[in-house]
Amino acid sequence: MSEKLTHLDHQGHAHMVDVSEKEITKRTATAQAILNMKASTLVKVIEGGLPKGDVLATARIAGIQAAKKTSDLIPLCHPLMLTKVTVDITVLNECELEVLCTCSLAGKTGVEMEALTGASVAALTLYDMCKAVDKGIVINNVSLLEKKGGKSGDWSKGND
Repeated sequence: MSEKLTHLDHQGHAHMVDVSEKEITKRTATAQAILNMKASTLVKVIEGGLPKGDVLATARIAGIQAAKKTSDLIPLCHPLMLTKVTVDITVLNECELEVLCTCSLAGKTGVEMEALTGASVAALTLYDMCKAVDKGIVINNVSLLEKKGGKSGDWSKGND
């Protein structure tokens, strides 16, 4: 079975997918972004020693706001009524933070793009708030970790 790109019509032109006939189901997606920074920068993030204020709270709020605004940023995404967005930021080691964004709704289309956008913007916000002390921060591994629900069913990274 050949996979079809749903955002292309029969002539190859980009279009917004018609989801009007799809069933409403519970859908959830989680995406990640990893930030690598100097150990001294991460200490400042954790201890709140950066000039722009509470870096982690600001990044969480930015990620939530970005997930809600995904259709304003990605041209063919449907505007969605998200019912839940969480952004969790975890220290992985002395130089790395992990951002996880999970989005949920009961709807006709998935929330993968919202989760990816939320994780990305939270990571970019962390960069913005830390760049005064560490311009060399690298954002890596922006990726979908899992999605649940919808016609195509559940999927998780590493199991495809």
